[in-house]
Order: sequence, then structure tokens, then C-alpha cells
Amino acid sequence: MPVNLTAPDPAGLLPVPGVQLGVAMAGVRKANRRDLVVMTLAEGSAVAGVFTRNRFCAAPVQVCREHLAGPLGIRAIVVNTGNANAGTGADGLARARRTCASLAGLLGVAPQQVLPFSTGVIMETLPVERIEAGLPAALAARVDSGWAAAAEGIMTTDTLPKAASRQLQIGGRTITLSGISKGAGMIRPNMATMLGFVATDAVIAPALLQALVSEAADASFNRITIDGDTSTNDSFVLVATRQAGHAEITTLDSADARAFREALVSLSQQLAQAIVRDGEGATKFITVRIEGGRDEAECQLAAYAIAHSPLVKTAFFASDPNLGRILAAVGYAGIADLDQGLIDLHLDDVHVVVRGGRHPAYREEDGQRVMKQSEITVKVHLHRGAASATVWTCDLSHDYVSINADYRS
Repeated sequence: MPVNLTAPDPAGLLPVPGVQLGVAMAGVRKANRRDLVVMTLAEGSAVAGVFTRNRFCAAPVQVCREHLAGPLGIRAIVVNTGNANAGTGADGLARARRTCASLAGLLGVAPQQVLPFSTGVIMETLPVERIEAGLPAALAARVDSGWAAAAEGIMTTDTLPKAASRQLQIGGRTITLSGISKGAGMIRPNMATMLGFVATDAVIAPALLQALVSEAADASFNRITIDGDTSTNDSFVLVATRQAGHAEITTLDSADARAFREALVSLSQQLAQAIVRDGEGATKFITVRIEGGRDEAECQLAAYAIAHSPLVKTAFFASDPNLGRILAAVGYAGIADLDQGLIDLHLDDVHVVVRGGRHPAYREEDGQRVMKQSEITVKVHLHRGAASATVWTCDLSHDYVSINADYRS
């Protein structure tokens, strides 16, 4: 069961002027499930994205990069689940491009104005004919308020759809941000999540969008891990339809830009944390915070060493305060000149380690009390400087093994 996560209320997911979403059942992998999503964008929309750093990236990722680098504006996004179209070579690229051409033909735009996304099983041929057959139904189903259906339509092993909205005031106008994400396993995004989409009607200069989406990813999707595996298909896209009617935001240093950035990061963090809360087999949501580093990079090394450790994650699942495993992970994180005699460790309000050794007042029953909670914070202070970093993760349970062992059956 997800950790303190519920399905979003469709009424709370706000339409973004200039965006319509439609969902269909294309039977990509299984019949009678929503597995094809189309998002159409008003002319003049600006789009930017960040993608997986996995060198074995999927065909749709390669096509998206090409289309975003081109001179034409993006007018549509198409997403299929059930098949990742990864590890499919030249044939996979051809099928991703054919998907773009088919949707473009129905919309009367150029194929280069379509971004394709796929998620699901790797190294299987994309059934592009089924996608083509489902596109008319997805287009016919488009509505401004389609965010909830779209969140469901991009799910794979997720148990719940993930979506959220924000609003703020800029120049006397109400600005809306709405977004969806999916992911539950194969999550150690090395840029973003498996799939994430945020749209806004804010009037943002197109040249600023790439910096904004990169910064939002770094503060959210690049701070989560479920199992340490970086997917072949990770993608996070930001769309600005520029229809809100306020003065254009042309610099990231302005008060309006700072307010927008805050809303975007907050929304992205909610979508990213929802992925961890819905992690395959997860029973606990864990915040790992490293403080007192010389720089953020070494704090991230220590945070991810803890968050990735199967020994740490299984201890959390068992509610076993075997907390020496956390110290061991910090020790092998790769901080060459780390002084173990300076380290402090807290488990929520319990001071476990002081100056590298067990705190004299620490009692195992106090550690176990915290370990039984559904939400836990691990805080390690390195006492080397003023930098810090936070990562969100979950425990590792029997169900994670079962879900992934049975994934293709």
C-alpha cells in the first residue's frame, strides 16, 4: 500500500489554458486499460525537458531530444504505457517517429512538433499500429480538465495516479501550474523521474524554460530513489502556454520569476515524493538529510549511499534499529578524507551517534519506536562545513521482489 498517499481529487486538478488532454485504451500491452495519452498545446507554447543520463536511452528519448532542438515549436505530446521502446535499435527509432507522424497528420502539424514518450517493458517491439489505431479516440476525448485521466493513463506498476496543481498571482493575473508523474520502480532518476509533465499558462520567455525545468528536476526528481536503477526512459517536461496575459518574465532574477520558481519546485517535489510513497512494495517513506558537508556534492554522496543501501532499506522494512548500517554507508560513500570522529546521527528526535560513537543516552527501544513509524527522517551531520542535501527514499520489502519478478507475466 502507498505510504500516506491517496489518489488526487480530480476537482483539485486545475485546467491550464492552452492545454487539452485525452486518454484512450489502445491495448499496447493489455486490453481494457487506459494506456495512451495525448496532450495538445496551443500555438506559441514553449517546451523544455530533461532526460535520462542512461547511455542506453530509449528511442522516444532520442526523438524528443531531436525535436526539442529543432526550430519548430512543440504542439503535442503522446505517451504510451506497457512498452518502453527501449533496446529496440533502429526499428524502435522508426516506430517512435512513425507515432509522431501519425499524430501530426491528425493534428495538421509537422512530425517534429510532436514529442513521443513510452514507458513499460524494455527490449520489446513497440506495437505502433495499436497506438495509431488509438490516437483518434484519444484526440476525441480531449478536455481541458483531463489531468486526472491522464495521470491514470501513464501508470505502469503504480498503484495510484499522481497529479497536483498550484496557483499564484503574477501581475494581477492568476497563474496555474498542473502536473502529473508516474513511477514506482526502476527509480534512481539521474535527471528526472520515469515520466513527469508540468504545464503552466505563465508568460515565460522561452529561453528561460530550460534553466527552470533543470532546476526543478534537481530539487525534486533528482532527489528520489527507490531501488537505485536509472531508467532508460526518464523524462521530465515543462510546458508554458504563455496565455496568462501578464508581462513576460524575461529574467530569472525578478520577483515574479522567483515566485514562479517556488511554485514549480513545490509542485515538482510533491510529484517526486508521490513516486517514492508509491514505491513498489514500500511501507515507509524516508527522508535522508546530510548536513555539515564541505559542498553539496559530498552531501549527496552520503545521502544516496544511505538511500541506496539494501541493508539499510531492509532494516527499515523490519523496523530493526540496526543503525550501524547507516554509518557504514556514510563511510563508503566516497568522501576520501571523512573524519568518522566528527559524525552525529539522529533518527527523527533520537540522538543515536555523537562524535562517531554510540550516544551514551541512546536506547535501542527509542530507535525501534522511530523505525516503526511510516515516515522517518535520518539526519547525519558531518561537521565539515555548511553544505547540506536531502534525498527521499523508501524501504525494501518482500513485495518489491515479487512485483519485479512477476513484472512481465
